[in-house]
Amino acid sequence: MEDLVIWSFAFKGMNIHITLSMLLQVVVSLLIIGVAFYLTKNLKKFPDKKQSVLELFIVKLHGVIKENMGGNYFSFAPFIGTLAIYLGSLNLIGLFGISPPTTDFSVAFGLGLISFIVIQAYTIKKIGILHYFGGYAKPIAVLLPINIMERFVFPLSLALRLFGNMFAATMVMDLLYEALAHISIFAQFGVPIALHAYFDIFDGTLQMVIFVMLTMINIKIISEH
Repeated sequence: MEDLVIWSFAFKGMNIHITLSMLLQVVVSLLIIGVAFYLTKNLKKFPDKKQSVLELFIVKLHGVIKENMGGNYFSFAPFIGTLAIYLGSLNLIGLFGISPPTTDFSVAFGLGLISFIVIQAYTIKKIGILHYFGGYAKPIAVLLPINIMERFVFPLSLALRLFGNMFAATMVMDLLYEALAHISIFAQFGVPIALHAYFDIFDGTLQMVIFVMLTMINIKIISEH
């Protein structure tokens, strides 16, 4: 699906395109930052409703991390929490009748690359660079090419899974609206609600959970190889 270009300009001989997915990511980022500042402002010893919601989210997040990674990985809570909120928010944009930025493969691959870099950087920091590269030859040296391919295919696998599911969901909704338009303009109101609930809310949330879970599992597995 071709991303909508909303602004183009030249910079040192290069044509720079500002696309809709870029703008949406900036808007989502600013909204998340704003909500974070609001929820963390004037924290109290005895929490009010606003602070209770924040603390409940943190407790649930720590519970997920402990269950899937172990209690030694609580330092990843800010990264995992931010990734889940950001990716979940991007996927839910479809509810507003706009294609989610994750239907753009470059966005999906960028998120996969971030997870890949975090995993490799943490592993090197934890076990050292020599032990890190030595892990590619385990359990036997003959598996070195396969282990290298498996490691570096990970961000592509994450991106393709996310992009493929979100792109397919968007295409189904577009085809549905086009079909309903041939029946009656009023048919476009009400009929697609159930599918929006499935593709935008359920499937969008599911893809976020899968992405985050695979990231957590790979952090643990690779850093302990």
